[in-house]
Amino acid sequence: MLVCSIVLPLVAALGLVLGDPAAGRADAATVCAGRPAKTVPFKTGELRVYKNRSYACATAVAKKPGPRRTMSVTIQARGGSPVVDEGKYTKQAGPVTVHALNRCVRASAKISGKSGSTGWILC
Repeated sequence: MLVCSIVLPLVAALGLVLGDPAAGRADAATVCAGRPAKTVPFKTGELRVYKNRSYACATAVAKKPGPRRTMSVTIQARGGSPVVDEGKYTKQAGPVTVHALNRCVRASAKISGKSGSTGWILC
């Protein structure tokens, strides 16, 4: 009884201080790692491509965040399968990442029917 009255409140307080471990991962997943490699503006937003040593990553970012609308972003390393994130979002589709060590990549984005693409880059 004594253990429950001391330990449980301490564990609960520790959880409040540290927060939910999944929350940090969700926030970290909203951006790409690496340096900006290419930005392609189009009427309703822009396609952003990032590159680090081994990986390339892409996001589609709406020019004006607002109500949910159809968005998609695709990235493909040469010789590999495309990786796609498609759905109804308010601000951003992605990030999507591919292994791109010594390989060209291409990316495309579509927001509310308008699109932009890169062609083969990072060769």
